[in-house]
Amino acid sequence: MRKGTIAGIRRGNRFSPNHIGNDAAIFSLTVNCLRKMGYIVNEYVETDLLTAACNEEVIFNMVRDVSSVRKLKRLEDEGHMVINSGYGIENCTRERMTRLLMSHGIPHPDSIIVKTDCNPVPLLDEAGFDDCWIKRGDFHAIHLEDVTYVRRREETESILKEYAIRGIETAVINEHLAGDLVKFYGVVGADFFYRFYPTNISGKHSKFGLEKINGRAKGIPFDEEYLRKLCTDAANILNIKIYGGDCIVAEDGSIRIIDFNDWPSFAPCRDEAAPYIAECIHHLIEVNEKAYA
Repeated sequence: MRKGTIAGIRRGNRFSPNHIGNDAAIFSLTVNCLRKMGYIVNEYVETDLLTAACNEEVIFNMVRDVSSVRKLKRLEDEGHMVINSGYGIENCTRERMTRLLMSHGIPHPDSIIVKTDCNPVPLLDEAGFDDCWIKRGDFHAIHLEDVTYVRRREETESILKEYAIRGIETAVINEHLAGDLVKFYGVVGADFFYRFYPTNISGKHSKFGLEKINGRAKGIPFDEEYLRKLCTDAANILNIKIYGGDCIVAEDGSIRIIDFNDWPSFAPCRDEAAPYIAECIHHLIEVNEKAYA
C-alpha cells in the first residue's frame, strides 16, 4: 500500500571525502527500503535543493553544504518534516557540537575554542595540553588538514595561521586521549547500534587515516549499554536521528566521545542499518501525522 510521496536528497560528493561510494550506498539502500514499504521516493542531489522546488512534505537527506542546510532550516520552519533536521546538521559542525556536548555533561575531551588569528600557546600552557588535536570550528572535516594531530604546543600557531588563510575563523583544540578508538553507528528510537575498532579490521573505514595515532585497539572492557545511552543522549542534544561517531575508551573503561556526525556512511554495517533507518523515517512520519490529525 502506498504511503505517500517523500523526497530524498543525496550528499554532495565534495562532502564525502574518501567515502563517496559508501555515502551513496547507504542512501540508495534506504531509498529501496522505503519503496518496499510503499513510499514513492523522489530522489535529488544536494545541488537540486537550491534550484528545484522540492515541495514534498517529508524530506530525508544527507545534506552538508551550508546553503543547502540553510534551505532545509527554512523548509522546516515552513512546516516540512526534515530528517535529519537542518538545525541538527548545523549542530554537528565542530564548534557547535563541542559547546553543546560539553554544556550538557556528555563526556568529552577537555577542549578550548580559539580564534585562528590568535597565538594559542599560552592558552595550551594554561590548559595543560601537550599533544592535542586542532580541528576547524566552522564545519565538518572535508580536507585532511581540517583535523591535525600535534605533539608540541608550538606547532599549533602555524596550523591556525593556515586555517586563517583559508578563511576559517575559529578552531577547536581537543586534548589527545590515550586508549582504544571505537567507532559507532546508531538510529535513535531503533533497536540498532553498531560499534567496532577501526584500527583492528581491514577495509576502508577511514576518511584520512588518523585512527593510526591511537594504534591498534587492545580491547579494553567497557559498558556498551552505557555507550549506547551516551550516544542517544548526544543525538537528542544535537537534534539528529541518524548518527555515527567516535569515542575513546581509556584504560579504566571510561568513555569519552570525540566526534559525532549526522548520517554517516554506515560502511561496515549498511545492509543491517538501512532497514532501521527507513523504519525510523516511517515512524517519524506516522507520529507527525497523528499529531496533526
